[in-house]
Amino acid sequence: MSLVDIKMEELQLEITEVFELQKANRFAVANTTAKARKEKLERLKKALFRYQQDIRDAMYADFRKHQMEVDLTELFTVKDEINFVKRNLARWMEPQPVGKSLLLIGSNSYIHYEPKGLALILAPWNFPVLLTLGPLISAIAAGNCAIVKPSEFVPHTSAVLKRMMDELFPKEEVYLMEGDLHLAKALLEKPFNHIFFTGSPGVGKQVMKAASAHLTSVTLELGGKSPGIVDESADIPMTAMRIAWGKCVNKGQICVAPDNLWVHEKVAGPFLAAFKEAIRQFYGESPKESDDYARIVDTRHFQRLKAMLEEAIEQGASVELGGELDASENYISPTLLGDVPFHARAMQEEIFGPILPFRTFKSLDEPINYLRDESSPLALYIYSRHKKNIQKLIRETRAGTTAVNENNLHFFQNRMPFGGMNESGIGKGHGYAGFLEFSNARSIYKQGWPDLLPLITPPYSGIKKRLADMIFRWL
Repeated sequence: MSLVDIKMEELQLEITEVFELQKANRFAVANTTAKARKEKLERLKKALFRYQQDIRDAMYADFRKHQMEVDLTELFTVKDEINFVKRNLARWMEPQPVGKSLLLIGSNSYIHYEPKGLALILAPWNFPVLLTLGPLISAIAAGNCAIVKPSEFVPHTSAVLKRMMDELFPKEEVYLMEGDLHLAKALLEKPFNHIFFTGSPGVGKQVMKAASAHLTSVTLELGGKSPGIVDESADIPMTAMRIAWGKCVNKGQICVAPDNLWVHEKVAGPFLAAFKEAIRQFYGESPKESDDYARIVDTRHFQRLKAMLEEAIEQGASVELGGELDASENYISPTLLGDVPFHARAMQEEIFGPILPFRTFKSLDEPINYLRDESSPLALYIYSRHKKNIQKLIRETRAGTTAVNENNLHFFQNRMPFGGMNESGIGKGHGYAGFLEFSNARSIYKQGWPDLLPLITPPYSGIKKRLADMIFRWL
């Protein structure tokens, strides 16, 4: 038996052991009170303080993410989610009464939210703390056991998360496993009750296919090409600054980053100038020298972006800003591409990097028609001061989420459901939506007095038939 086979056998044994432990423990966890679940979340929150510097150091080692970006986009957000869930969890767990029906006189009905049971959380590398712990918060709040697999592309961060989870939770409640694609495939063979996956649409299809073997419900937070549309009424300096930040935070390695841009031809020149100035203010004359500018996560992703950029240029795109590459550091400068052909990969595939293609338009119908021909994006960004234009874009397009005169920040509003549709995702997360995603809405019906069943049982004749006819006419 080869070393690989031995390792896989050990992995299978570990998965089976933990899965069976959690399966045996799932009803004990399910029956915990709101107070007990909030105590778990509070332990997690306090652990973020203790591990704050370890997480900062790990993420810098993984892809040079600045510690302030770690705090703002990862740790603060997780803590805010915990605080929000704790404030509302007791109310969410209460039975939800439903209205009465005259046809069911004497009955009482309500919805009881019960945990689905065993959850599998497959997390990505781009926000390895936020997108690992965010779904876990929802799973704990709903009363589930969970196995969590962070990404192998950020090994330093995954190692810190492993230490933290082992300290906080017994394996029969929450267990984090480190590993690569082989681990993910082995985990997907188990009959979990729910799978929460964040990643690319391609891998999302594989997850959904594996889940179908057990009829397991899934939440898929995917991505796609989130467009930004800038009309002639937009506040150009503000718009350019916000889009520049949204594209360069985490170096564009974020599912809600603007992925292509439509700018009205009347404001294209001022927008380009303002965008370039915003980049200069953020990162100086040379972003490569800035401590605030991270790197692409690994060589494979760097080479993918490099090939995408070179293909766009070969096919006629103009480099309006940036285009600088350094393979030794996995460095790509903030890059703005003009006149990118529709068939180019940069206009067809999710970029997931600091490259932003843009096109100009004369009429709003141009970006609207483009959006209608493409898959529904995870996010649509509208920059306009014309109410009619904003409403037209919302009414005549489809997207998982939409932000007006802003981008990216809507992700951090945990009072709204977050997620896509079709190619950009299935299901919703965050806050109450996340609690519902990991819960089964169990309908409870209680029959009391009076009981009308004797009036609708056979034989259907005489007064029963006349009563039925009367009710039908009345309805």
